[in-house]
Amino acid sequence: MSDIKKLSAVARERVGKGAAREIRRQGAVPAVIYGAGKPARAITLNFRDINKLIFAGGFQTTLFEIDVAGDKERAIPRDFQLDPIKDRPLHVDFLRVSKGQTLAVEVPVHFHNHDKSKGLKRGGTLNVVRHTVELYVPADDIPDGIEIDLTDYDMGDSIHVSQVKLPGGATPVIQDRDFTIATIAVPAGYKDEDEVEGEGEGEDKAAEPEA
Repeated sequence: MSDIKKLSAVARERVGKGAAREIRRQGAVPAVIYGAGKPARAITLNFRDINKLIFAGGFQTTLFEIDVAGDKERAIPRDFQLDPIKDRPLHVDFLRVSKGQTLAVEVPVHFHNHDKSKGLKRGGTLNVVRHTVELYVPADDIPDGIEIDLTDYDMGDSIHVSQVKLPGGATPVIQDRDFTIATIAVPAGYKDEDEVEGEGEGEDKAAEPEA
């Protein structure tokens, strides 16, 4: 579970593109908090703080307590924009979160025991179909990720969501099919030992002279 992180912000009265550009020129990042049936709230964030949080990973699965001059709001990042050239944060959208609320969150998939996997040891390749899986999760118990142990998977195997142990209280957003998360692909031209032995026997028989 991701811990609730504290984040300081400053309220801002001016909104719009011109106001946002001015905030960025001052070395800060404009943001907004919305949802829960309340009016949207425009805020300003410290550039260094938000830049570090975004690039640390797991930003959009982290619940924040945002302190705006002593008024605290619980919210989760729903979207953020980066400068396409400089990779600097340009804007962040936060969704208010109330206790007991269920959220749809993109959760990263983590694969373990590559060196113990039957298929990978035999030359197979891990083909990741989904690097994240969208789950319904409790707002107070957002998981850091989905853990998948590759040990028992062989070449040609597919890993479906039904085979994965999901974090407590989590359910897939997609319910109409057992979708694939990853496969262990067979290399082109690969032949297993049985096929090689069978070919060898055929060659031996063909080489035997007729009586």
